[in-house]
Amino acid sequence: MTKNIVLIPTYNEIENIEAIIRTVLEQPIENLHLLIIDDNSPDGTASIVKKLQNELPQQLHLLERPGKQGLGTAYIAGFKWALTKGYDYIFEMDADFSHNPEDLIKLYQACTIEHADLAIGSRYKSGVNVVNWPIGRVLMSYFASVYVRLITGMKIMDTTAGFKCYHRSVLETIELDKIKFKGYAFQIEMKFSTWKYGFQIIEVPIVFTDRRKGSSKMSGGIFGEAMMGVIQMKVSSFFKKYNKNSHV
Repeated sequence: MTKNIVLIPTYNEIENIEAIIRTVLEQPIENLHLLIIDDNSPDGTASIVKKLQNELPQQLHLLERPGKQGLGTAYIAGFKWALTKGYDYIFEMDADFSHNPEDLIKLYQACTIEHADLAIGSRYKSGVNVVNWPIGRVLMSYFASVYVRLITGMKIMDTTAGFKCYHRSVLETIELDKIKFKGYAFQIEMKFSTWKYGFQIIEVPIVFTDRRKGSSKMSGGIFGEAMMGVIQMKVSSFFKKYNKNSHV
Protein backbone atom coordinates (compact mmCIF):
# COMPACT_ATOMS: atom_id res chain seq x y z
CA MET A 1 0.00 0.00 0.00
CA THR A 2 1.37 3.41 -0.98
CA LYS A 3 1.64 6.32 1.44
CA ASN A 4 0.19 9.49 -0.06
CA ILE A 5 0.20 13.09 1.15
CA VAL A 6 -1.23 16.38 -0.05
CA LEU A 7 0.79 19.53 0.70
CA ILE A 8 -1.11 22.82 1.09
CA PRO A 9 0.80 26.03 1.90
CA THR A 10 -1.33 28.60 3.72
CA TYR A 11 -1.23 32.27 4.55
CA ASN A 12 -4.46 33.84 5.82
CA GLU A 13 -6.78 31.05 4.67
CA ILE A 14 -9.04 30.91 7.72
CA GLU A 15 -12.14 31.17 5.50
CA ASN A 16 -11.20 28.06 3.51
CA ILE A 17 -9.03 25.90 5.74
CA GLU A 18 -11.55 23.66 7.52
CA ALA A 19 -13.56 22.97 4.36
CA ILE A 20 -10.48 22.17 2.26
CA ILE A 21 -9.07 19.83 4.92
CA ARG A 22 -12.31 17.89 5.24
CA THR A 23 -12.89 17.68 1.49
CA VAL A 24 -9.34 16.55 0.68
CA LEU A 25 -9.38 13.80 3.30
CA GLU A 26 -12.73 12.51 2.00
CA GLN A 27 -11.22 11.63 -1.38
CA PRO A 28 -11.08 7.92 -2.35
CA ILE A 29 -7.28 7.53 -2.26
CA GLU A 30 -5.79 4.87 -0.03
CA ASN A 31 -3.74 5.95 2.95
CA LEU A 32 -4.17 9.66 2.21
CA HIS A 33 -2.69 12.26 4.56
CA LEU A 34 -2.54 16.06 4.49
CA LEU A 35 0.24 18.47 5.51
CA ILE A 36 -0.60 22.14 6.01
CA ILE A 37 2.45 24.41 5.77
CA ASP A 38 1.47 27.66 7.46
CA ASP A 39 3.61 30.80 7.36
CA ASN A 40 2.43 32.22 10.69
CA SER A 41 -0.90 33.46 9.29
CA PRO A 42 -2.09 36.45 11.37
CA ASP A 43 -5.71 35.38 10.89
CA GLY A 44 -5.25 32.20 12.94
CA THR A 45 -5.29 29.61 10.15
CA ALA A 46 -2.95 27.34 12.13
CA SER A 47 -5.23 27.37 15.18
CA ILE A 48 -8.04 25.87 13.10
CA VAL A 49 -5.66 23.17 11.84
CA LYS A 50 -4.61 22.32 15.40
CA LYS A 51 -8.22 22.01 16.48
CA LEU A 52 -8.94 19.62 13.61
CA GLN A 53 -5.85 17.56 14.44
CA ASN A 54 -7.65 16.43 17.60
CA GLU A 55 -10.32 14.92 15.34
CA LEU A 56 -7.93 13.68 12.62
CA PRO A 57 -4.69 12.84 14.47
CA GLN A 58 -3.40 10.23 12.01
CA GLN A 59 -4.17 12.02 8.75
CA LEU A 60 -3.71 15.74 9.41
CA HIS A 61 -0.27 17.28 9.97
CA LEU A 62 0.92 20.86 10.46
CA LEU A 63 4.28 22.46 9.68
CA GLU A 64 4.50 25.98 11.12
CA ARG A 65 7.04 28.49 9.83
CA PRO A 66 7.94 31.80 11.48
CA GLY A 67 6.72 34.07 8.67
CA LYS A 68 5.89 34.49 5.01
CA GLN A 69 8.88 33.15 3.05
CA GLY A 70 7.46 32.40 -0.37
CA LEU A 71 5.54 29.59 -2.04
CA GLY A 72 8.65 27.75 -3.23
CA THR A 73 10.31 27.53 0.17
CA ALA A 74 7.03 26.34 1.69
CA TYR A 75 6.77 23.48 -0.79
CA ILE A 76 10.44 22.54 -0.41
CA ALA A 77 10.01 22.37 3.37
CA GLY A 78 6.95 20.19 2.78
CA PHE A 79 8.78 17.95 0.29
CA LYS A 80 11.61 17.33 2.73
CA TRP A 81 9.15 16.57 5.53
CA ALA A 82 7.23 14.12 3.34
CA LEU A 83 10.36 12.34 2.13
CA THR A 84 11.65 11.82 5.67
CA LYS A 85 8.25 10.36 6.63
CA GLY A 86 8.36 7.85 3.79
CA TYR A 87 5.53 9.05 1.55
CA ASP A 88 5.43 7.62 -1.97
CA TYR A 89 3.25 10.18 -3.76
CA ILE A 90 3.34 13.86 -2.83
CA PHE A 91 0.63 16.21 -4.11
CA GLU A 92 0.64 20.02 -4.34
CA MET A 93 -2.55 22.05 -4.27
CA ASP A 94 -3.99 25.40 -3.21
CA ALA A 95 -6.11 25.98 -0.12
CA ASP A 96 -8.82 28.03 -1.83
CA PHE A 97 -10.70 25.38 -3.89
CA SER A 98 -9.33 26.75 -7.17
CA HIS A 99 -8.04 23.17 -7.46
CA ASN A 100 -10.95 20.76 -7.11
CA PRO A 101 -10.07 18.10 -4.49
CA GLU A 102 -12.07 15.57 -6.51
CA ASP A 103 -9.37 15.84 -9.20
CA LEU A 104 -6.75 14.42 -6.83
CA ILE A 105 -7.84 10.92 -7.89
CA LYS A 106 -7.11 11.79 -11.56
CA LEU A 107 -3.55 12.81 -10.68
CA TYR A 108 -3.10 9.74 -8.51
CA GLN A 109 -4.30 7.42 -11.29
CA ALA A 110 -2.01 9.11 -13.82
CA CYS A 111 0.89 8.17 -11.54
CA THR A 112 -0.18 4.73 -10.36
CA ILE A 113 -1.93 3.41 -13.51
CA GLU A 114 -0.26 5.37 -16.34
CA HIS A 115 3.15 5.38 -14.58
CA ALA A 116 3.73 9.13 -14.58
CA ASP A 117 6.53 10.35 -12.33
CA LEU A 118 4.86 13.77 -12.34
CA ALA A 119 1.17 14.31 -13.03
CA ILE A 120 0.05 17.88 -13.70
CA GLY A 121 -3.49 19.18 -13.34
CA SER A 122 -3.56 21.19 -16.57
CA ARG A 123 -5.79 24.17 -17.33
CA TYR A 124 -4.68 24.23 -20.97
CA LYS A 125 -4.38 20.58 -22.02
CA SER A 126 -7.85 20.60 -23.64
CA GLY A 127 -8.53 24.25 -24.48
CA VAL A 128 -8.69 26.94 -21.79
CA ASN A 129 -10.47 25.59 -18.70
CA VAL A 130 -10.54 28.54 -16.31
CA VAL A 131 -13.62 29.82 -14.49
CA ASN A 132 -14.15 33.25 -12.87
CA TRP A 133 -10.87 34.81 -14.03
CA PRO A 134 -10.93 38.17 -15.86
CA ILE A 135 -9.92 37.74 -19.49
CA GLY A 136 -6.70 39.72 -18.97
CA ARG A 137 -5.48 37.27 -16.34
CA VAL A 138 -6.44 34.27 -18.49
CA LEU A 139 -4.45 35.65 -21.41
CA MET A 140 -1.46 36.51 -19.20
CA SER A 141 -1.39 32.97 -17.76
CA TYR A 142 -1.95 31.22 -21.10
CA PHE A 143 0.71 33.18 -22.97
CA ALA A 144 3.12 32.79 -20.07
CA SER A 145 2.98 29.05 -20.74
CA VAL A 146 3.45 29.61 -24.47
CA TYR A 147 6.53 31.70 -23.67
CA VAL A 148 7.96 29.09 -21.28
CA ARG A 149 7.49 26.32 -23.87
CA LEU A 150 9.24 28.47 -26.49
CA ILE A 151 12.26 29.21 -24.27
CA THR A 152 12.67 25.82 -22.61
CA GLY A 153 11.54 23.36 -25.26
CA MET A 154 9.20 21.60 -22.83
CA LYS A 155 6.01 20.23 -24.37
CA ILE A 156 3.97 20.96 -21.23
CA MET A 157 0.84 23.01 -21.95
CA ASP A 158 0.39 24.41 -18.42
CA THR A 159 3.90 25.25 -17.28
CA THR A 160 2.83 27.38 -14.29
CA ALA A 161 0.31 24.87 -12.89
CA GLY A 162 0.38 24.38 -9.12
CA PHE A 163 -1.82 21.25 -8.91
CA LYS A 164 0.51 18.27 -9.19
CA CYS A 165 1.48 14.83 -7.96
CA TYR A 166 5.10 13.70 -7.72
CA HIS A 167 6.49 10.26 -7.19
CA ARG A 168 9.07 10.51 -4.41
CA SER A 169 11.88 9.50 -6.82
CA VAL A 170 11.54 12.86 -8.59
CA LEU A 171 11.94 14.86 -5.38
CA GLU A 172 14.85 12.66 -4.28
CA THR A 173 16.61 13.32 -7.61
CA ILE A 174 16.09 17.08 -7.93
CA GLU A 175 18.51 19.00 -5.72
CA LEU A 176 15.83 20.84 -3.77
CA ASP A 177 18.25 23.19 -2.03
CA LYS A 178 19.40 24.47 -5.43
CA ILE A 179 15.93 25.45 -6.63
CA LYS A 180 16.29 29.22 -6.97
CA PHE A 181 12.81 30.64 -7.32
CA LYS A 182 10.42 31.31 -4.46
CA GLY A 183 7.32 32.66 -6.22
CA TYR A 184 5.30 31.19 -9.06
CA ALA A 185 8.47 30.74 -11.12
CA PHE A 186 9.16 27.93 -8.64
CA GLN A 187 6.45 25.89 -10.38
CA ILE A 188 8.18 26.34 -13.74
CA GLU A 189 11.61 25.48 -12.35
CA MET A 190 10.37 22.27 -10.74
CA LYS A 191 8.75 21.10 -13.99
CA PHE A 192 11.83 22.04 -15.98
CA SER A 193 14.11 20.08 -13.62
CA THR A 194 11.78 17.08 -13.73
CA TRP A 195 11.76 17.20 -17.53
CA LYS A 196 15.53 17.62 -17.83
CA TYR A 197 16.12 14.56 -15.68
CA GLY A 198 13.98 12.56 -18.10
CA PHE A 199 11.08 11.69 -15.82
CA GLN A 200 7.72 10.74 -17.30
CA ILE A 201 5.30 13.71 -17.18
CA ILE A 202 1.57 13.44 -17.89
CA GLU A 203 -0.88 16.36 -18.03
CA VAL A 204 -4.40 15.67 -16.82
CA PRO A 205 -7.10 18.14 -17.95
CA ILE A 206 -8.80 19.96 -15.05
CA VAL A 207 -11.10 22.95 -14.63
CA PHE A 208 -9.55 25.75 -12.57
CA THR A 209 -12.04 27.89 -10.63
CA ASP A 210 -10.87 31.15 -9.06
CA ARG A 211 -11.20 31.46 -5.29
CA ARG A 212 -14.52 32.54 -3.82
CA LYS A 213 -13.27 33.32 -0.31
CA GLY A 214 -10.14 35.15 0.82
CA SER A 215 -7.76 37.19 -1.32
CA SER A 216 -5.48 36.14 -4.17
CA LYS A 217 -1.69 36.14 -3.68
CA MET A 218 -1.08 36.68 -7.44
CA SER A 219 0.51 39.88 -8.75
CA GLY A 220 2.12 41.24 -11.90
CA GLY A 221 5.49 41.18 -10.17
CA ILE A 222 5.19 37.42 -9.73
CA PHE A 223 4.80 36.99 -13.48
CA GLY A 224 7.70 39.37 -14.07
CA GLU A 225 9.97 37.17 -11.97
CA ALA A 226 8.84 34.15 -13.94
CA MET A 227 9.42 35.70 -17.37
CA MET A 228 12.99 36.83 -16.68
CA GLY A 229 13.75 33.78 -14.59
CA VAL A 230 12.95 31.36 -17.41
CA ILE A 231 15.77 32.70 -19.57
CA GLN A 232 18.21 32.53 -16.65
CA MET A 233 17.05 28.99 -15.85
CA LYS A 234 17.51 27.84 -19.46
CA VAL A 235 21.02 29.33 -19.71
CA SER A 236 22.05 27.76 -16.39
CA SER A 237 20.88 24.35 -17.62
CA PHE A 238 23.60 24.37 -20.30
CA PHE A 239 26.20 24.12 -17.52
CA LYS A 240 24.54 21.37 -15.49
CA LYS A 241 24.56 17.60 -15.93
CA TYR A 242 21.21 15.86 -15.39
CA ASN A 243 22.13 12.32 -14.43
CA LYS A 244 19.10 10.71 -12.80
CA ASN A 245 20.93 7.65 -11.48
CA SER A 246 23.59 9.64 -9.65
CA HIS A 247 21.03 11.15 -7.26
CA VAL A 248 18.50 8.40 -6.58
